[in-house]
Amino acid sequence: MSVNVPQDVDLREFVVPDDETGRRLDVFLAGHMPKWSRSQLQRVIRSGLVEIGARPALKTGEKVEAGDRITIRAEHQAVHAVAEDLPLEILYEDDDLAVVDKPAGMSVHAGAGTKSGTLVNALLFHLGGGLSAVGGQLRPGIVHRLDKMTSGVILVAKNDVAHRVLADQFKSRSVHKHYQMLVHGRVESDQGRIEASVGRDPVRRVQMKVGGIGAREAVTLYRVVRRFHHFTLVDAEPQTGRTHQLRVHFAYLHHPVVGDRIYGAPGKVRIGPQERATLDRNFLHAAQIEFAHPRTGATMTFTSPLPPRLATFLGFLEKQDR
Repeated sequence: MSVNVPQDVDLREFVVPDDETGRRLDVFLAGHMPKWSRSQLQRVIRSGLVEIGARPALKTGEKVEAGDRITIRAEHQAVHAVAEDLPLEILYEDDDLAVVDKPAGMSVHAGAGTKSGTLVNALLFHLGGGLSAVGGQLRPGIVHRLDKMTSGVILVAKNDVAHRVLADQFKSRSVHKHYQMLVHGRVESDQGRIEASVGRDPVRRVQMKVGGIGAREAVTLYRVVRRFHHFTLVDAEPQTGRTHQLRVHFAYLHHPVVGDRIYGAPGKVRIGPQERATLDRNFLHAAQIEFAHPRTGATMTFTSPLPPRLATFLGFLEKQDR
């Protein structure tokens, strides 16, 4: 039975009746929210946005009991994505995959508060709908993701076989990704390994944190490329693919990514004799990806140059260091 909460708001509550005790949480919610797919609900549960009583639900298969009060806070999305004529830089394309240079400011797919203007919308237009269906109708072709304010190379699958092969490569950690990032402060070690589990922030649910809700193993390798007076340019290679992993890991070390005010970066810094604004985007760029072609097995490597806005900021720092 459903508590009397309006259908058009993000908050919905349900009380489990006697005849549904022992049912899986995702199955229970799917039965009471017919406009949502079960896979959508599973993603919401894993994001920590469903509560049983006063505690977050952490498993999609968790069993519910009679009298449990289930609360879900999420915005329902469209059933499928639509094609939009948006600029898109395709670095490579064949019958199995495409490699795209995503700009900062573009979400990979629809989500809470984002209905259009995404990479998926652009892909559907430019590739004529030739994308894998493994990720569902809202995320066709999407094998991995980049944050909205992160730019750089992203890999897209054009059929289900390629998608599954590439997904297995990500799972086995045989895909190598390198990110260029500028962080605040002086990173002392020339290279290092950050090993700190990442989960959902229990207070700020759109954020992640070390040791948060449902924390999972997260490993990042890094090396220092250059040090400036107040910043460090880093090459980072995530070994795992947790949400916001690089941003969370370096903020955890008290070296937040420049421009990333969500994770503690200041909006202004003193450089030389004056204070100036930093960036209105994160200085985080997916510079390179290496993987095995899903059909031929050949090693493929693609790179993306630093976007002009980031290169200009870096050039300014170099002049100040002379």
